[in-house]
Amino acid sequence: MSRLRHIGILSAVILPSFMTALDSTVVNVALPQIQRELGLDEPGLKWVAAIYPLTYASSLLFGGHLTDRKGRRLTLIAGGVVFTLASAVCSFSAQAEALIVGRGLQGAGAALIAPASLAVLSHDLPPRSRSGGIAALTVALATALASGPVLSGLITQHLGWNWLFAINLPVGVLCLSLAVAYVPPLSSSAPSPALDVPATPLGTVALLCLPLGGLSYCLIEAPRHGFAAPRVAVVGTLSVLSLLMLAVRPSSARRSTVRVLFGRRAFTGGIISQLLWGLGVSGVYFFTTLFLQNVLRLSPTSAGLLFTPVALALLVTAAFVTRLARRWGDGRVSAAGLFLVSAGLLLVALGSGRHHAVALVPGLAAIGVGSALAVPLTTRALEAAPQGLSGIAAGLFSATREASGVFGIAAVGLIVTLVQRSAASTSADAEHAFLAGYQAGLCTAAALVATGVPVALWALREQVRPHHGCTPA
Repeated sequence: MSRLRHIGILSAVILPSFMTALDSTVVNVALPQIQRELGLDEPGLKWVAAIYPLTYASSLLFGGHLTDRKGRRLTLIAGGVVFTLASAVCSFSAQAEALIVGRGLQGAGAALIAPASLAVLSHDLPPRSRSGGIAALTVALATALASGPVLSGLITQHLGWNWLFAINLPVGVLCLSLAVAYVPPLSSSAPSPALDVPATPLGTVALLCLPLGGLSYCLIEAPRHGFAAPRVAVVGTLSVLSLLMLAVRPSSARRSTVRVLFGRRAFTGGIISQLLWGLGVSGVYFFTTLFLQNVLRLSPTSAGLLFTPVALALLVTAAFVTRLARRWGDGRVSAAGLFLVSAGLLLVALGSGRHHAVALVPGLAAIGVGSALAVPLTTRALEAAPQGLSGIAAGLFSATREASGVFGIAAVGLIVTLVQRSAASTSADAEHAFLAGYQAGLCTAAALVATGVPVALWALREQVRPHHGCTPA
């Protein structure tokens, strides 16, 4: 493969992934302005923020299914078209309903882009380049999450919230052009005859999507309305019933898919480690942002800038991941990465007690370094999936990451709330009560991530690669 085509494939995958990740956070700082200009009530404003991750999480497995059945290239292009058109709807919205619909369609488009992108990196790049490609994608996603609040503050203040979505239009056109020009036209996934894996029925995909979307909805709405609220209880019941239908009446295709994917140690361990990583790290972005603005009184732009050490540490470390994996093995490097993430969370908790933003930088940098070192887990897990299931495998990985983020915020948030209320009952002021809850939440997150260390060692044992940049698990 020529260097130009190699760079073209990376650009065709990383640019739309960066765009969709950016839009998952960029709207938060603009919510007050959106509420004033569109006259939104509180429930409407909540839906503007919640509909994107909700449709994203619930549509990811459909995106993986489409990737396997129609091809990686077609799915990537379709996702780019949906996301770009939805961004236009958001940009020109003059009513709350139009903005909510546009945000929902953005989530659906992003759900097509994510599994197709991972499948392209895992199968359309040369083996020696796959770890570097996934590391570059990880850096892009982290950079998007870190820069989202900063860009949102600047654009909202000087141009208006509509421009947050308008900038996606030229970027979306560029993404589509790159995908058409560089992603191989025969980038489709045919099931391997040796594996005899039947096509996953669309009904099965729908049953998998329903509980993902439903449980995400419950986690978003329950803290506001309570788990006993009719809307939450009904959706939660339907989600549980759909899971029971999957378990009680498994189809032959479903059994084959589960047996092939989860029968491979690298894939199973990668999924578990991704879940544990997401459960812990999600609390960093969400609750640290609240701490910086509500306790340290930083502006949204300044708070966003403080997350740049995460992206910078990822960027610098990613360049050495493949070399380290060749020398020490994927399992050891990934385990060391998860250990560093756990240690970084503890350092952030410790630094927050000093009431100075700079004290958080060492911990945030450690989280960035550790996250980069954990990249081989994703690489080996996706390579373990056969060609015919690469889209479903990538969709499961993306869905796990998204679901772990929602569950992580909910789980860590529960610890934060309980400790905060306990501290407030002892006559502590509001800021000290929140700090106590925040530190307890980060310690809980550190423990969750640390649990992934032995999982990584188990999943990738004997994966030392002295001669090649990437060997299928």
